[in-house]
Amino acid sequence: MEGKSSKNIRILDIYARLCEGRPVNKAEDAKKFGVDERTIQRDIDDIRIFLDERRTSYSPDGRAVIYDRASKSFVMAGAEGAMMSNSEILAVSKILLGSRAFTKKEIDTILRKMIEGCVPLKNMKLVKELISNEQFHYVELHHKTYIQDKLWHIGVDIKEHNIMEIKYSRAEHTDEVITRVIEPMAILFSEYYFYLNAFILERNEAGKYVHKYDYPAVFRIDRIKAYKGLGEKFHISYADRFEEGEFRKRIQFMYAGHLMKIQLRFYGENPEPVLDRLPTARVIGEKEHEFTISAEVYGKGILMWLLSQGKKVEVLRPEGLRLDMKKELEETLKLYE
Repeated sequence: MEGKSSKNIRILDIYARLCEGRPVNKAEDAKKFGVDERTIQRDIDDIRIFLDERRTSYSPDGRAVIYDRASKSFVMAGAEGAMMSNSEILAVSKILLGSRAFTKKEIDTILRKMIEGCVPLKNMKLVKELISNEQFHYVELHHKTYIQDKLWHIGVDIKEHNIMEIKYSRAEHTDEVITRVIEPMAILFSEYYFYLNAFILERNEAGKYVHKYDYPAVFRIDRIKAYKGLGEKFHISYADRFEEGEFRKRIQFMYAGHLMKIQLRFYGENPEPVLDRLPTARVIGEKEHEFTISAEVYGKGILMWLLSQGKKVEVLRPEGLRLDMKKELEETLKLYE
């Protein structure tokens, strides 16, 4: 009589190979495990029962073991509900490559793990070929800084509400390192880089840390040269919690600053470029080939995007932003005179 342990090991071995996209041939497995083909068939039937129970109970598992006549073997069809499909893997791979967020070594490792962990073996070669050219010609950013561990450690400090001290290299003076004490709020990604949103702290007369500004600063994570916890916690009430999703809707190119309500006029057939770029935007007036749009934004980063739109966009208010726009355009024009 067959031992329970050897049966369990055999079934798990068969199940693992099916999950990896590898075919299971009854005759070959019978020889491999020293049993007859009917035993292998019972093992496969047990796996089928297991998958049926998962599909009809609590799990969205859509897999099933079927017989493939071409290979004369059993294969796994369908996909695990919690796993990414081939098309999802391909789409995410393209997005990662296009983001240029990681070094060449990091992106190669991430793509390999993602593909090997989710794509069935029979489709792995095809998925690799579809991204191979773009992966080969991948150009990493100039800072070439490994950031994955840094992201995780800072993420833990955010979760645990740890007050941090960071040493930061400024964009204008890369050799100059400044020290800041911060309340880390959120990690965001935009335009090739990961950023840390944080409130800059200073000590008040009583010696307690308080916010230096009423809005969060933005630090590019690859420019954070060193960081450590100071052994103190900060408290945020539920009503005052920082919502990175709402902040992300209102900031452009990660330039922090005060919240502004702006009004634009878009000239064209379809205001979709503005509405897509500014998630808080809404159309408040419409004429033929002319749309009046209002939105909320943080800081002056919005200027960079507005300038890229040329004569399609006119700033109506606030007056300060309109004057800034005019000044930038006049100074740009001087370069071509």
